[in-house]
Amino acid sequence: MNGDLNVARIGYGAMKLTGWPKGERPGRETALAVLRRAVELGVNHIDTSHYYSRDGVAANELIREALSPYPDDLVIVTKVGALVEGSDLALPAHEMTGLTPDGLRRGVEANLRSLGVDRLDVVNLRMGDLDRSQTGLAGPLETLLALREEGLIRHLGVSNVTAAEVEQARTIAPIACVQNLYNLARRDDDPLVDSCARAGIAYVPFFPVGGFQPLTTARLDAVAARHGATVPQVALAWLLARSPNILLIPGTGSPAHLEENVAAGTLKLTAEDLADLG
Repeated sequence: MNGDLNVARIGYGAMKLTGWPKGERPGRETALAVLRRAVELGVNHIDTSHYYSRDGVAANELIREALSPYPDDLVIVTKVGALVEGSDLALPAHEMTGLTPDGLRRGVEANLRSLGVDRLDVVNLRMGDLDRSQTGLAGPLETLLALREEGLIRHLGVSNVTAAEVEQARTIAPIACVQNLYNLARRDDDPLVDSCARAGIAYVPFFPVGGFQPLTTARLDAVAARHGATVPQVALAWLLARSPNILLIPGTGSPAHLEENVAAGTLKLTAEDLADLG
């Protein structure tokens, strides 16, 4: 990721540890155990945000309790955007202040404080939560660039963005990664995956196995059966085969599912498998 951050291709997404924005979550001890086991399994890329918080359970605080002092090779990727707090999701758009200079600084400082670090490895600027006519990418990214120059951020990325926004972002600041919706069933970003690969930019799909609508097709079932694997493992393996610049951050609150997700990195799909999956 941007040359000086070497990460395993399968990382971990912390959102599900909190049940944010909806859904069940594991108990605290299970959440801490999942984070520690992930690192034991070789995961050194964790995706999180200060606003991944609900009912007093915050992803960053769990990460800090489980893993601080952090391993030297651990890369923690955070994000800021229209939301500053997890509860902001319920606000009307005109009350979301996270993309203002003050809101972005508050978001960055909240991530620093809750993770207990002096500098954030990577901060993704998340767009698309507000009508794009209300706010553009340039101003917020310039604010984050200034915070980077202050030494609070090491690298910048962008999330939930269009291909045109990625090109615009690259004229403003070096971009380490793009984090967008992409999976076996949602391939609108195919051209962007390839353009990022040519530019040496990591592409990190969120909802890699479908998110709140898990992937289910007969083709996936057939390939999984051939390998004695699960459908989510096949979906993850397909992404790894899709392009070498793709990094994965599947999230789970289950120790067993964590083991399965990491094991997907050893699943090698054949040419027949890839043809069947389309």
